[in-house]
Amino acid sequence: MAIKIGDKVRFLSEVGGGTVTGFQGKDIVLVEDESGFDIPMPAHECVVVETDSYNIKKRETKEEKKQEEEVVVKPEINRVASETREGEKLNVYLAYLPVDIKAINTTPFEAYLVNDSNYYLYYTYSAGENTNWIVRSHGVIEPNMKLFLEEFEKSSLNDMQRVNVQLIAFKTKPFTGKPAVSVDLRIDTVKFYKIHTFKDTEFFEEPVLLYEIVRNDVPVKQMNISAIELQNAMNEKKNMNRPVAEPIVKRKIKPEILEIDLHIDELLDTTAGMNNAAMLNYQLDTFRKVMDENLKHKGQKIVFIHGKGDGVLRKAILDELKRKYKGCLSQDASFREYGFGATMVTIK
Repeated sequence: MAIKIGDKVRFLSEVGGGTVTGFQGKDIVLVEDESGFDIPMPAHECVVVETDSYNIKKRETKEEKKQEEEVVVKPEINRVASETREGEKLNVYLAYLPVDIKAINTTPFEAYLVNDSNYYLYYTYSAGENTNWIVRSHGVIEPNMKLFLEEFEKSSLNDMQRVNVQLIAFKTKPFTGKPAVSVDLRIDTVKFYKIHTFKDTEFFEEPVLLYEIVRNDVPVKQMNISAIELQNAMNEKKNMNRPVAEPIVKRKIKPEILEIDLHIDELLDTTAGMNNAAMLNYQLDTFRKVMDENLKHKGQKIVFIHGKGDGVLRKAILDELKRKYKGCLSQDASFREYGFGATMVTIK
């Protein structure tokens, strides 16, 4: 029997039960106990002992007139959320998940907001340029949750230049205030056509393209992740009136290959006033910075994307490796993924 809001349930593996007040995602049921607290429990751990006949009758009446609408649960901002020790600092991410990564050239994508903190967040997720923003999703995301924002098609990627995320953090008890956040993102649409740009993370079972919004309370200044955009054109699924949040279940992931794009237009907004030598020095400075930051990470693999071109940057990188980083191994990166335009370095 499907569990519905208003049903009275008992827990299978522990003492207790109560009245169903809502859902978190597809598999978590919110059960209000005798004290008035909402307890999140897996649906398979609940058994219905008394159903709400009024709700059944009401729903059947609606089905006679139109198709059953999807149940949307508003965040319960009055309940006490579970907290983690590290969650006192804000860490917030924007994630893009391919619906079918095996069909990367045609698949639509889902956008999620990830709140890895002990704070509730008022948020707005907008797309546009400068002062011409259009809000694509807004609301409240609970602590330590990931929230579905929208689904969009690839055809909408080039319609807008930027994405903006604004956040205001709060708790339902006395708390340390956090400054309001507003971060502009520039997203390279080419990445949505390459399987290797979608990485394993601790927040999702599937590979995603993950952007940091706030790292340890500090808003992340977007470092020229490249131009282009996301029109959050909600396709037919835009009928999901409001987003539904899911608890964050962190998982351990294998060390991944660090990918660094050294193309100058990926590193700088403009090269006005720079000659070829200045641009090459900037690219090499970036290479050295990444290498120095990772020398203590033995076994770390780093792919430096330099492009084929005339080979000047590639030769300069190999010279640097022989001169300054003699203990590291280098080889051509995967031809299937990068062609002749990348070098993989392994830290030893």
